Order: sequence, then C-alpha cells, then structure tokens
Amino acid sequence: MTQSLDTLTHALLQAAQKAGADAADAMAVASTSISIDVRHGALEQAERSEGTDIGLRVFVGQRQANVSSSDTRPETLAAMAERAVAMAREAPEDAFIGLADPSQLARDWDLDALELSDATPEPDPAALEEDARRAEAAALAVTGVTQVQSASAGYGRSQVHLAATNGFSGGYSRTDRALGCVAIAGTGSGMERDHDGDMRTFQSDLRSPEDIGTTAATRTVERIGARKPKTGSFPVLFDERISSSLIGHLLAAINGTSIARGSSWLLGALGQQVLPTSLSITEDPHRPRTSGSRPFDAEGLPTQRRQIVDDGILTGWTLDLASARKLGMLPTGNAARGTSAPPAPSCWNIALTQGTATRDDLLRDMGTGLLVTSMIGATINPNTGDYSRGAAGFWVENGQLQYPVNECTIAGNLRDMLLGLTPANDARPYLSRVVPSLLVEGMTLAGA
Repeated sequence: MTQSLDTLTHALLQAAQKAGADAADAMAVASTSISIDVRHGALEQAERSEGTDIGLRVFVGQRQANVSSSDTRPETLAAMAERAVAMAREAPEDAFIGLADPSQLARDWDLDALELSDATPEPDPAALEEDARRAEAAALAVTGVTQVQSASAGYGRSQVHLAATNGFSGGYSRTDRALGCVAIAGTGSGMERDHDGDMRTFQSDLRSPEDIGTTAATRTVERIGARKPKTGSFPVLFDERISSSLIGHLLAAINGTSIARGSSWLLGALGQQVLPTSLSITEDPHRPRTSGSRPFDAEGLPTQRRQIVDDGILTGWTLDLASARKLGMLPTGNAARGTSAPPAPSCWNIALTQGTATRDDLLRDMGTGLLVTSMIGATINPNTGDYSRGAAGFWVENGQLQYPVNECTIAGNLRDMLLGLTPANDARPYLSRVVPSLLVEGMTLAGA
C-alpha cells in the first residue's frame, strides 16, 4: 500500500466531485490474512493474501451508484468516478437515499477503549503451523477418533477508512487470530464428525490447541451410534453452540430493510412482547476485544448501546439512514457495508439475559426431549415465522442423555418459540452474540 487509506478515500471523493457527483462517500480496506492447514502431522496448505480494496458511492440528485476496485492508481480512481456518475444518472430515483446531515456524524471516539487491534506482531507461519499440528495431535489422542479432517490456524489484520463529502472521515484497524479442528470417528456409514474452534481479537486470549483438538474429538466420539429420535411434540434444548441462531432470526426480522418492505413476521410488533418478561436483548457496539465492536457505522453515525428488547418488549428496529427515512424514524447507527455495495442495516454485539439455571438443570427439568448440538439447512418463512430445520444432538429421558441422534427435523413458529424461551447461564461472554443454551417447550420433532 503506497498511499494511506485516508488519502485514497479523499482522492476518490475529489474524483467524484470532478466527474459531476453532487455528493459521495468512499471506503478503503487494506487487509492481510494468513491461513495454515495441517493434515497427518504435515503442512497441507498455506495461504497468504494482501490487498487494498476501494469503493465509491456517488449521488446525482436522488440517484446513486456504487463501484469498487482493487486498483488504486490515480487513473483508476478517475475512471471509477466517471463510471459511477454515469451509472447514477441512469439509476432510478430514490427519495430516501443520501448522506447523513453533518449534525448526525460521530465525533471524538475512543479507539483505545475498544481494543479492536492487537499490537502483538503478526505470527510467523511456522507458529501457526505448530498450533494446527498440536490441535490435530490432541484430537487423534482421543480414543475412537479415526482421523482429523482438518486442523487450521489463521491470522488476519485489516484497516478500514471511510470518508464522505458531508465532512466525515474516520478509520480503525482490526485483528483476529483463529484456530479450528474437525475430527472424524467411526467407519463406513457409521462415521461421524464434529468440530471446535476459537477466534479472538487478541492472540493471548485464544484457547490452547490442545483444548480445541480434544474438545472437537470428544464431541465427535459422543456422536457414534446416532439414530433417529421419536416423532412427536417434545421440549427442545438448543445448546449454547447454536442457540444464538434463534436470536439471529429475531434480529433478522427487525432489520429495517425487511420492515420497510413489509416482509417480516414481526411487522407491527413494535411495543409488543416478543420474549418472556424476564428477558432482554442488549446491543453494545463498544465492548472491548469483540468482533462486533466499532466506533461508528458505515455512514459515519455514532454507534451506541441500546435495548432491542426490554423485559420482553420489542423497543425498536435496526435502522440505517435509508430505512429510517422510509419509516419516518431516526437511524440507530447500524449501517454496515463493504466496498462493493451501499450500506444496509446490521446488528453489532448483542447479549440475551442469562438465566440462573445450568444446562444440566434444564436437561433435568425437560424430562424427555431433544438436546440439539448442531443444525443443517433451514426453512424459515420470513412473513409468518414458520420454522423448520434439520438437527442432530442427543435424546433425553428422565433428564439424562440417552443416545446421540441425527437425521431429524425440528419445527415450530418463531413467535411462539421465542415467547416460551427458558435460558441457561452458560453463555460465553467474549462472543459477539452472547446467548446461553435455550429451552423451548412443545416443538414438533420428525424422526423415526
């Protein structure tokens, strides 16, 4: 990268105005990533990528267009701007698009408090390879594991800068360090696999390779002998590994784009009860060392802590500028974007109120039912909230795990499911989505 991202974005803005744009915003992202895969104790694959991507959005009246490139030469910036303005002149008018008013823009943020980037030097590829090799060895040491499908370690660093003709200019850096392992047990048609992994902003927070490899292997061995469960109506306990998907469906339903289009099963639910009265969902984009944290959104608006659900009551939608204008509301600072497309609403870090019971307590209380530890596929009706997913996990009787199950389907309606949640107390606090195991009563199981 021969130019700073700040310089690149402002050069794009100048080119856009010279080409005839009434207003514009520009984004530049410089990234480095390393990925190492190990198999049978030897290096299988090593990849490293570096690059700078740029994106330009221009406005001509109430028309907009977006262009992107990985070429940062001055002549390319000029060509991008000319192309974007030409495209915008042919685009349909949209009364709700446009940059933020200068009075709405974020100012005086504290990047140090967010701890988005680890100052520790980039790890040597040999160190990443050793981590992956240790995870694989730990998995193979567990009795019953026949092979390790993959053991991988990775590192990434990115720098982002956003600038606009309304006067906004800001950027930040972000790092991540990851380690994962997928183990296989059994033979032939009885083969099973499971995984474990970890990703952290700071390398020092990453769990050990031995912990990850052993956990992946143990989970895999526990799945041996899986069979279909009974068919009927039973309680289902969503393990903490996958429980955040339920809350994710709620977050998708309150996305401003869906609400503005009238295509959400929570349309008209503002101010209504959507969770039990004891539960709240809090969004906090300022949690340190968390992947969903950021000082400002993709339109330069300040991010802020908010209660999405307060004691069971839905308090607001997730809005960028355009969706807020369509709905006659204020934006919530939730615009997200890449270099190749305009902003769209997205949630940042969220946390669901945890319960007082352990997962074992919920298993005991559910009596007979299903503990779900993994899911595949999804059929979610965005207008009605009807829910159907393939699932695997463990059959529970008398509050005790009996045998592993697979090839079953769980179904219900999200509105009813969410209103009947009972949370455990086992959420991992460092994740972007902090959601504990969740018990849902009376779901339909289709198995044997």
